[in-house]
Amino acid sequence: MADISILVLDGAQRSALAVTRSLGCLEWVRVTTAEQGGFNLAGASRFSQEALEYPCPQTQPGAFIAWIKQIIAERRFNWVFPVTEITSQLLLMHQEQIPHLHLPFAHLAQVAALADKGKLTQMAQQLGVPVPESQFYADATGLNPQQLNFPLVVKPCLSKIFAEDHWISTSVFVAHDAAQLTAELHKRPYLNQHSFMVQEFIPGAGAGVFALYNQGQAVAFFAHKRLREKPPEGGISVLSASAAVTPQLEAYARKLLDAVHWHGVAMVEFRETPQGEFYLMEVNTRFWGSLQLAIDSGVDFPALLLRACMGEPMPAQVPYKIGQKLRWLLGDVDSLYIYLKRPHSIKAKALRLLAFLTPCFTGLRYEVNRWGDLGPAWRELKYYFIGR
Repeated sequence: MADISILVLDGAQRSALAVTRSLGCLEWVRVTTAEQGGFNLAGASRFSQEALEYPCPQTQPGAFIAWIKQIIAERRFNWVFPVTEITSQLLLMHQEQIPHLHLPFAHLAQVAALADKGKLTQMAQQLGVPVPESQFYADATGLNPQQLNFPLVVKPCLSKIFAEDHWISTSVFVAHDAAQLTAELHKRPYLNQHSFMVQEFIPGAGAGVFALYNQGQAVAFFAHKRLREKPPEGGISVLSASAAVTPQLEAYARKLLDAVHWHGVAMVEFRETPQGEFYLMEVNTRFWGSLQLAIDSGVDFPALLLRACMGEPMPAQVPYKIGQKLRWLLGDVDSLYIYLKRPHSIKAKALRLLAFLTPCFTGLRYEVNRWGDLGPAWRELKYYFIGR
């Protein structure tokens, strides 16, 4: 097989490191990584042949596209693998204008059907996938806080809004009364010009399904459970374990992804109530933070996606190990620090510290720290203590 050259973008992300290691392990693949600043975590990996730097796509989207055009013309990469929403969508928006740019994604219209939470919610309602009770607003001018039931969730339809010369990052928030809602709306002026939903608040915990599709056909599904997060009450996973896919969630994910004839990877997120009911939250159309866990468990999503893009036959099913654990060490340190600073009891803090310090010799791997590839660990440690 002829050598394949791949450019992995957003090298500061841990998911980019996982993609780099996965594809770099293939003898016939050469990986180049790129990042907007000096901290290119994936670029420190021995599987990265070269580390490049590009203009900030959020504040300088035009300069970023110009850089991509130039680097593609010079290097003729076979594939470009971006791992963040901004770079993924920016490249999809300009794909027809950039010769020889090949992306491992569905078309822009298909991505928009899932990434736009308003469109996604309406599609889910039509397909019979449970969603929170939702009201749709073109902007905040039509919202009357006195006519709403609290608590509620305000969810912008787009997590990233393209404003021609920059991107606007939005956020979801919970309001417990009219006064809090009004105050939060004032903090987010973009809601005065852009669409959003007001949804009922669903108590419970997050649950998700990770999927790979090849031209509308399901290839693999994966699930995990979060054991520790940063911040501790809920956020980024710092300790997780692979888990069996809940059949009901897989069925819901299939309905959504089949409906748009999906191609590529996706993370379908739900909220599970204490009563065991599931409600759709969103779909992320890119690689996710705990990608390395799936790879360690036996579902090598990046390698499978590359083979799918190259037209190779896909396996009928991809079994994986249940109970495989993955730990992001420095993230776990941060989580512990935050927990110990919170007003918990001495006993609770002691138990949390003991859980952090208790070694696990089987079924655990470290996300960044790998004996065969220590460069990223050293770079992350240096950045953690002294910055760039």
